[in-house]
Amino acid sequence: MGFTAALIQMTSSDDPATNLEQARAYLREAASRGAQIALTPEVTNCISSSKAHQDRVLCHQQDDPTLAGLRETARETGIWVLIGSLALKTDDPRGRFANRSFLIDPEGAIHSQYDKIHMFDVQVSESETYRESAGFRAGSEAVVAQTPLANFGLTVCYDLRFPHLFRALAKAGAEVLTLPAAFSPVTGVAHWETLVRARAIETGCFVLAPAQTGRHAASEGRPRATHGHALAVAPWGEVLLDMGTEPGVGLVSIDLARVVEARDRVPALFHDRDFTTSAGAKA
Repeated sequence: MGFTAALIQMTSSDDPATNLEQARAYLREAASRGAQIALTPEVTNCISSSKAHQDRVLCHQQDDPTLAGLRETARETGIWVLIGSLALKTDDPRGRFANRSFLIDPEGAIHSQYDKIHMFDVQVSESETYRESAGFRAGSEAVVAQTPLANFGLTVCYDLRFPHLFRALAKAGAEVLTLPAAFSPVTGVAHWETLVRARAIETGCFVLAPAQTGRHAASEGRPRATHGHALAVAPWGEVLLDMGTEPGVGLVSIDLARVVEARDRVPALFHDRDFTTSAGAKA
């Protein structure tokens, strides 16, 4: 059993309307090339470092034009769409947004949704600091979406550094892990491919990781840059697709028999043992 997936690599700006039109064009291209599912990157609708700008242009889920437009495109093209994530307003008392991933079925209905659990609060260099938790509310529920194509485990970007989440998704039935990202150039060069391949190997899953790339136009606030290199990785760890740094659409064939094969060869997913941890050797 298999299917064709399309990874979409974008350079989203802080203008949701422009980003929506670009995403819809890429989805139509993916469908015309035979994809059965297409995946967009993290924060498809808006990349911005300005909370004031986000407050002006972002919407609640029920009012969000990007979600509505991409649902319509899924219905128009008849393919599954993984909206990597959208930045959305919430009822959070601190005014924080959700970083929410959506799986849309070919009828345009929301099949599953997932709020990014792990917040990117890091200082990657003297000039590059992120405090995602200041603007976004963390999720608390892992999601496995069962579909006719495969069972998809949903994650977003910084989740990549927490292998227990990926292991839990695989144990709950995931065969394909989705990892939409807007990875920093500094950590991207150092860690991106290594970690994506590790998550695939550890779980015996395919990992599909659409990405943001390049320098992102900003009408206000600090402009951002992202690493690119959208990846598709097989359960044995082979890189099936690396999209480099240009925006566009890349296709990859997914053969789910390879999940079974990898887990049969090294069934580490089923070899967990309980253990204790000691602070030091006893005298």
